[in-house]
Amino acid sequence: MYPGQSILIQTGQLVQYGAGIFGYNTVPLLVRKKIEQIIEETLNKYGCIEVLLPTLQPDTIWKNSGRYDDYVQDGTMLITQSNKGTFCLAPTGEEAILEFAREKLKSYKNLPVTYYQIGEKYRNEIRTRGYLLRGKAFPMLDAYSFDLDEKAMAKSYENVKKAFMEIFQKIGMKVIPIVADNGAMGGKKSEEFMLVSTQGEDKILYNEETGVGLNTEILEKENYQEYLEEEYGIKDISNFKEIRTMELGHIFQLGTRYSEIMNGKYINQEGKEALYYMGCYGIGVSRTLAALYEQSLIKDEKWGPCGFSLPENIAPYKVQIIPKMDDEEKSKQANELYEKLQKEGINAILDDRQNINIGAKIKDAKILGTPYVIVLGDKQKGEELEIENIKTGEKQTITLEELIKKFK
Repeated sequence: MYPGQSILIQTGQLVQYGAGIFGYNTVPLLVRKKIEQIIEETLNKYGCIEVLLPTLQPDTIWKNSGRYDDYVQDGTMLITQSNKGTFCLAPTGEEAILEFAREKLKSYKNLPVTYYQIGEKYRNEIRTRGYLLRGKAFPMLDAYSFDLDEKAMAKSYENVKKAFMEIFQKIGMKVIPIVADNGAMGGKKSEEFMLVSTQGEDKILYNEETGVGLNTEILEKENYQEYLEEEYGIKDISNFKEIRTMELGHIFQLGTRYSEIMNGKYINQEGKEALYYMGCYGIGVSRTLAALYEQSLIKDEKWGPCGFSLPENIAPYKVQIIPKMDDEEKSKQANELYEKLQKEGINAILDDRQNINIGAKIKDAKILGTPYVIVLGDKQKGEELEIENIKTGEKQTITLEELIKKFK
């Protein structure tokens, strides 16, 4: 069902240690870091502040919020007991961020603020399917906004929503923000960021004309028609059609739910205590990575899925240089080309392995997801280079200067 990730497993790009637990080889790790870089740069641009919360947390903060028993009883949260107490591996970060923020946001003068982090989360998923799409340990972007009132919270929510849309656009993934149920998170309003995909586990209702979608769970609400019109301005869903999607992100307006439970207060302009209005926002980094690989899959007419062509702005290496190694002149030219590209800051791979034919090396280039290859073989003459687009198979003859300009 997930041929892209199956290729990554079979070729050692991902290593599975157990159900839902994975190690990353170099290229997928670099792709993951690029996704994280895009997230960080975009959220910084939208005025968010990066922090880092501990993933190992004392059970007391979870008991303070009242969620400890629920998470432990349903088996979601992984805990460890010691002579120093009981500790939890964080499945999410609302409790920890309130502990973090309480001492820093004591006055209305400190608000609004949106904190974010990218780090590991741990959930004892019983149904670990889809490799990285549903893991027990996974990297996640989680962000939290703190505001004075409901109106300000809605403004912060829209700000992060806009940032999320820009993040996915930069990665090269067309997502649909859809109306969703807040579920166990509580709060009033939420939206999921869905990638249209036949591999997705979720089914949504989508209006192609307006670009508006909604989770079918919404229809289970008794007052769903009133809710859709009041919160999202949707009056009629007769033109919505069911499509299959993959969830990559989720945002929530939490209101004062967690502030009330955990005494999250600040001093307002009248000198009185008031509760924070909070929002929380998440992107599954490993989920996004997995979806990107599935989206970048290339197929051989005879053998089917055979590798990837990663987007140029995401691919860690732009081009793979494949020389005929038993030809001294071609080998020397390949080394010179590689060094010139490196000097220009263009990441490339020089495949100088001996006793492996050019066809096998091209297959390996596809496995690594390198968008282009340059073969220095018998057909290559003089200083001109033939560059091949791995995705389309299109070949182009260019000079070194044109090659550098293309990638710069």
